[in-house]
Amino acid sequence: MKIIREAFGFIKEIYQKKYLISELAKRDFKNRFTGSFLGIFWAFINPIVMLFILWFVFTQGFKAGNITDHAVPFFVWLMPAMIIWNFFSETFNSSTNVILEYSFLVKKVNFRLGILPLVKIMSALIIHGIFLLILFFVLILYGYYPDFYWFQFLYYLFCSVMLVLGLGWLTSALTVFIKDVGQIVGILLQFGFWLTPIFWEMNLVPEKYRFFFKFNPVWYLTEGYRKTFLYKVPLWEESLLATVYFWGVTFVFLFVGMVVFKKLRNHFADVI
Repeated sequence: MKIIREAFGFIKEIYQKKYLISELAKRDFKNRFTGSFLGIFWAFINPIVMLFILWFVFTQGFKAGNITDHAVPFFVWLMPAMIIWNFFSETFNSSTNVILEYSFLVKKVNFRLGILPLVKIMSALIIHGIFLLILFFVLILYGYYPDFYWFQFLYYLFCSVMLVLGLGWLTSALTVFIKDVGQIVGILLQFGFWLTPIFWEMNLVPEKYRFFFKFNPVWYLTEGYRKTFLYKVPLWEESLLATVYFWGVTFVFLFVGMVVFKKLRNHFADVI
């Protein structure tokens, strides 16, 4: 019961400090590109280059044509999954080091450090919003026009925020004491990119092995974005088992992350 009260208390504090979180997110966003010649464009260059590399390799280099089971151009099919993966990986990676990055706030008595991963998430949402606008333009260009189903992306984006918030609490707290955690997260994200159906389709995997890949909760997000923008699958037709599994994993990470963060936060100042 205590952890539930703390969770509701945290939600209440987020609302009360929404202006502070918003200002910190804006400052974080600006600081990422301060001093660089291309500025904000660096946030788009890497994912866009990767997008075009995958498109070229699988449709031009290998002459694979349409490697999916659906009559959707590969480039269009790839974009929704790449965009939500980029949001997840960016926020997970940056949240892991957020306590070290904002170490000057650690000794402030009245500052709740638990909101710092949320600052990174809010900052990344700005980039994600711009990517979504690009996606909308490309979809319309290919004849996929806006409809009611497009609003479902808000649900899957919320899913991603909750998952990465729990992970961020866990890894940011551990990184203060074990610096290797940041490197481990980077390696896990590399594995995650290749093991998540981003540029390949689950139907290409033999059925007896598919369950292994579905253990990855990010699969729920990438498929959700595709179902939203390309396949027009309503939320109520989403697999109940997949939904229950995703939220089960997410709540575990939220609970464990909250407990670990709470246990360790009083010792941050001793280490930093």
